[in-house]
Amino acid sequence: MLICVTNRKMCQDDFLKRLDQIAQGKPRAILLREKDLSLTEYKRLAESVRDICLKHKVPLIINKYKEAAVELKCDTLHLAMPDLRKYRNGLKQFSRVGASVHSVSEAEEAQRLGAAYLIAGHIFPTESKKGVPPRGLSFLRDVCAAVEIPVYAIGGITEDKVRDVLGAGARGVCVMSEAMTCPHPAELAGRFKAGYGGCSFK
Repeated sequence: MLICVTNRKMCQDDFLKRLDQIAQGKPRAILLREKDLSLTEYKRLAESVRDICLKHKVPLIINKYKEAAVELKCDTLHLAMPDLRKYRNGLKQFSRVGASVHSVSEAEEAQRLGAAYLIAGHIFPTESKKGVPPRGLSFLRDVCAAVEIPVYAIGGITEDKVRDVLGAGARGVCVMSEAMTCPHPAELAGRFKAGYGGCSFK
């Protein structure tokens, strides 16, 4: 399962057109990251992205801004650990809340706080984390073993690494750089599905 993570600053063409093409390929979801925007700016962009996702019947995951998720009636919210701790008692309106984790202890804490899934990383070297050592497959394996909820790997994920990631126990992968730069966005989800190479999800 592929979650496409957005970063409009990496996109050299029309951002919304690219997301429309990505959605045509039917990824598991699109996570609208864009954490540098103000709440007002994020809401405006999220409204357009929501319409794209509805058109193609692809789930939209709102990042960080729970007010935007409520206003736009998006039922999945993704949070960093500090925000999950902060909002832990005010998330009942969402059917799914996910968390980004960078250690086994964070993964265990996120599960206790009610997270429905985790994004763990970064697993492999990536331009977006230049100079920061990757945590590797052993880290991913430990996170997956420590929790009962689905774990998605992020960071330097390419098609040839999907089998190893799934073999470590992950439910799927998150892709940002390639999603924002690949020449044929509509084919992205299909290419990663082919990369599963017969592996089955949990």
